[in-house]
Amino acid sequence: MMPGDTNMTSIVQRIARQALVTFRSPPRVGETVGKSFLDNHIKLKSLMTEVRAADLKLVPRRADDSSPGVLPPLTYHSGAPPVTYMHICETDHFSMGVFLLKSGASIPLHDHPGMHGILKVMYGKVRISCFDRLERADGSPQAEPPLPPAQVGALRRSVLRCAGEYTEESGPCVLTPDRDNLHQIDAVDGPTAFMDILAPPYDPDEGRDCHYYKVLTDSDVNNTEQKEKEVWLMEISQPQDFWCGGEPYLGPEVCL
Repeated sequence: MMPGDTNMTSIVQRIARQALVTFRSPPRVGETVGKSFLDNHIKLKSLMTEVRAADLKLVPRRADDSSPGVLPPLTYHSGAPPVTYMHICETDHFSMGVFLLKSGASIPLHDHPGMHGILKVMYGKVRISCFDRLERADGSPQAEPPLPPAQVGALRRSVLRCAGEYTEESGPCVLTPDRDNLHQIDAVDGPTAFMDILAPPYDPDEGRDCHYYKVLTDSDVNNTEQKEKEVWLMEISQPQDFWCGGEPYLGPEVCL
């Protein structure tokens, strides 16, 4: 437990403090991960494993629910954002919040340049498909897909690492700068929400902008048994059917 903690300190506060300790000096891309970082990361994962929706004062929603105190929203297909975000806290070292997905919604395939991340489902079920870029130029069993010359520069050789389903009973899903760094998140069988830590936060001025991709080669990303399959990705603009709205966080205050 951190200095100054008491039994009354919320788990959200403890997670934020541990995230600050863990990501204050993270290993750079390509650096060997030190014991101190690994030990702190294990502590953070343990805390994330414990947290539940009730700890955030988050009430699981049904397909027809609206936000507390807000008029019933339009349906997903008639203009309401498919995904909303509750901001909890942010420092130069990490950001923490909750993403809420409506039934049938997805967060499209996207990357986290030079970033670490931890995701923990609060309610419902998500399917997460994880990819990585392959930088090596040799050994590819696949030829480049036929594309107009203007699109060839957007191609990215990649590998589908894994695809699996997560619920509130599952452990956290972890990404690093060089492992499982690209992912797609789909709501399964109804609305869902997950707590999310990114370290450091997105910052286009620091080279950490969010890029979106689509799978070009024949790959069933919904196959939960499929692993380590090479694929071609193409960088695309943010899909028109995806945008993220905001809503207030009503859980325990976090002070850092």
